[in-house]
Amino acid sequence: MVFEILNERRNISSGGAYESIFGYSRAVRVGADVHVSGTCAPAGHEQSDAYTQTRAALAIIEAALAEAGAGLEHVVRTVVYVRDIADADGVARGHLESFDTVRPASTLVQITSMLRPWQKVEIEVYARIPC
Repeated sequence: MVFEILNERRNISSGGAYESIFGYSRAVRVGADVHVSGTCAPAGHEQSDAYTQTRAALAIIEAALAEAGAGLEHVVRTVVYVRDIADADGVARGHLESFDTVRPASTLVQITSMLRPWQKVEIEVYARIPC
C-alpha cells in the first residue's frame, strides 16, 4: 500500500494547446521524481533574444515544478536545446540565474529546428524531491 502511494503518477498540465494535440503533460510526478517536458518561451516572445526566451521558459518550468510540489532547488538535471550555438552565452546566463547555487547536471545541444521558427531555446528538467 505504501509503495503504491509513493509511486503514484500525477500528470500536470499547463493548458498549452499542444498538450492535447500531441498527447503529453507539461510535467509528470512519480513518487519523488518530477520530469518536466521540453519548454519554450510562449507566444509574445517572437522578437525576444535567447536570454529572454530562456527566462520565460524557466518561469513556465518553475510553475510546473511548484504544481508538482517541487522547486528549482530540486532540479538535478537540465537538457537545453538551442537552434544557434551563438545563443549559448545568453542561454547560459539565464540558466545560471536560476541554478547558480543548485548546479544541476546539464547538457546543451544545438539542433536544426523547433516547432516555431522564432523559438531559440527549449529546456527540459528532471527534479527529485527529498523524502
